[in-house]
Amino acid sequence: MARLILFNKPYGVLSQFTDRGSATARATLSDYIDVPGVYPAGRLDRDSEGLLILTDDGALQARISSPRHKTPKTYLAQVEGEPDEAALEALSRGVTLNDGPTRPATVRRIEAPKLWDRDPPVRYRKSVADAWIELTITEGRNRQVRRMTAAVGHPTLRLVRWRIGGWEIGDLALGEWRTA
Repeated sequence: MARLILFNKPYGVLSQFTDRGSATARATLSDYIDVPGVYPAGRLDRDSEGLLILTDDGALQARISSPRHKTPKTYLAQVEGEPDEAALEALSRGVTLNDGPTRPATVRRIEAPKLWDRDPPVRYRKSVADAWIELTITEGRNRQVRRMTAAVGHPTLRLVRWRIGGWEIGDLALGEWRTA
C-alpha cells in the first residue's frame, strides 16, 4: 500500500528535504516531516504556499507530477490589478510563454479566501488594487501560474495551491501534514 502525505507548505519552505550548498540555512521539508522514504510528487516554489503531496510510490509520484497525465492542479492567486473578462478569457484559452503555449486553463474570479496569515505578509499598496482568481492547470511548468498571470498583465502577489487531482488542502493547518 502506497504511503501518501498531504502537506500544507508554508511560504519560504523548499520542496525538498535538504539544502546542501546554500550559503544561508533555508527551511526544507525535513523541518516539518520526519517520515522516511517519502518524496514530493511535484514541486511548489519556495515563495508559493499550499498543498504538496508526498509519497513512497514512484509510479504514483509520476502520475501526479508528469504533465502527460494531465492531473489538474488548482491554485488561488492574489493578483495585482483587477483582471477583466479579456484577461480571464486569455488565461482560459492558454497563453504563450517563452517556453511555448500553455494548455487551456479553468479560471474564475473569486472573493478573497479565508487563509492563514502569510509570513512575511504580501506588501499592501493603497494605490494598486488587487483581486483573487482560482486557476486550474493540467501541466506544471516552472513558475507557470506566475508567468501566466504576468503575461496577461496581472502579476501574482500570493499563490496558494489548493487542490491536486482529488486531494484538497481543506482544513489542514499551515505547516501541518496528514496521511491520505
